[in-house]
Amino acid sequence: MSRLSLITLHLFAVLLLCLSGCGDVPADRTYALWLEQAPTDSDWDRALPRPVQVRGGRPHKLQTFTDIDEDTVHTSTASCHHGSRIPEPVPVDVRAFYTDRELFLRLSWQDATRDQSMFDWEFDGESWRNTGQLEDGFGLLWDAKGQFNNFSCSYACHISDFGVNKANFHASNKMRMAQEKSWLDLWNWKAARTALLGFADDRFLDIEGMHGDTPGELFTENSRARLNGGLEIQPFAEGDAPVYDAERLPADEGFRPPGTLAPGYLVKRPVGGRADVSAVTHYENGRWIVTLRRALQTGDPRDVVFVPGDEMGVAFGLALMDHSLYEHYASSTVERLVLLKP
Repeated sequence: MSRLSLITLHLFAVLLLCLSGCGDVPADRTYALWLEQAPTDSDWDRALPRPVQVRGGRPHKLQTFTDIDEDTVHTSTASCHHGSRIPEPVPVDVRAFYTDRELFLRLSWQDATRDQSMFDWEFDGESWRNTGQLEDGFGLLWDAKGQFNNFSCSYACHISDFGVNKANFHASNKMRMAQEKSWLDLWNWKAARTALLGFADDRFLDIEGMHGDTPGELFTENSRARLNGGLEIQPFAEGDAPVYDAERLPADEGFRPPGTLAPGYLVKRPVGGRADVSAVTHYENGRWIVTLRRALQTGDPRDVVFVPGDEMGVAFGLALMDHSLYEHYASSTVERLVLLKP
């Protein structure tokens, strides 16, 4: 990128910040500027950030006894009338560029714990035990057809099962659409299962739930109970063990020192339309930095199309998972990605 282009980019960012303070530029937009080639670290440093607030999740913290005080006990005890503290929202820094052919989208956020394993196994010298660890992750939902006013993640999160028995209440959420023929494009990044292979899972969401753009299962439990059968236990439960080690060799053969790890899941590389979104992942100074890359138009009818110069852009919602499969943070404001004309 030329020196003149860098100066122009910097001045444009300052101008947008000034205008947004005056109310002339909508504050719910992430602006992508055109580049001749893929953005460099210098380009990302100069990009205009859009802080997207996600709320309502459960933070994963490394607790020590010194962190516990009288007020913590008072507000977090189940029997206390105050209930537990509401988690603080997490600001996600979103930046974007595009070229003639591709979109580049970078998300970064503070996370004190690097959760990059998913039910991994550990050998203690005599037997395997499952760590029960969960991964970090996020999902980007795109209103590809512009079907919804004031779009947010709430359009895709619905209670699928609930019941009341005297004082007890149970419910579970399922990601799906409420109406026939409506659908959303979904990009799903998982810190262990997709990041380590350099992709985000390209899927879509309809009234039946989530589906891969290319059918088939990418993630299989590395579990004797799951793969070999014959065990009357659930995968990863006590008495189960991995089938393969980290080198994809039989886990029950050969010498293994204590502390040897094996993956909890076996992951296939995506093919076809499911491989459209690549991801470069870094964890630095307590922050995740994930850069996604995808063609502006893939030709897949279930993929969002990014059109330079479209002033309305594309509405999206963001859900963030912190060492959790279900208790996620989610954006509640209307967010849009706009690709400005070159």
